[in-house]
Amino acid sequence: MTEKTLKDVILWQRVEGALVFAAALALYWPLAPAMPWWLALLLFFAPDLSFTAYSLGPRIGARIYNLVHVYAFGAVLLALGGLVNAPLMAALGALWLAHSGFDRMMGYGLKAETSFQDTHLGRIGKRT
Repeated sequence: MTEKTLKDVILWQRVEGALVFAAALALYWPLAPAMPWWLALLLFFAPDLSFTAYSLGPRIGARIYNLVHVYAFGAVLLALGGLVNAPLMAALGALWLAHSGFDRMMGYGLKAETSFQDTHLGRIGKRT
């Protein structure tokens, strides 16, 4: 794969993240009364607490971080909340899905087991 092709693929994945972010917020909007706005804001960023798993080493840290940041995690919560008529669960799922899309849009991809900075969207942070 050429460098230009790789950059194009990464751009498309970031665009996809933006679309997932927007769609998840649209799904969240009618569920918003299920929780106060300040709690929604805190919960939106809650998946990032999974970085603390890196205290167990990069392999375990990457696996836990990635488990929490895959689109499927939020999508399953959203779907289950809709199926069992649990608006709070559906709202949490939409926020979780929005968070994952936001991260991808900003260039923070799923982590490689080598380092927190190594992602499927390229290296993040300071270049060493």
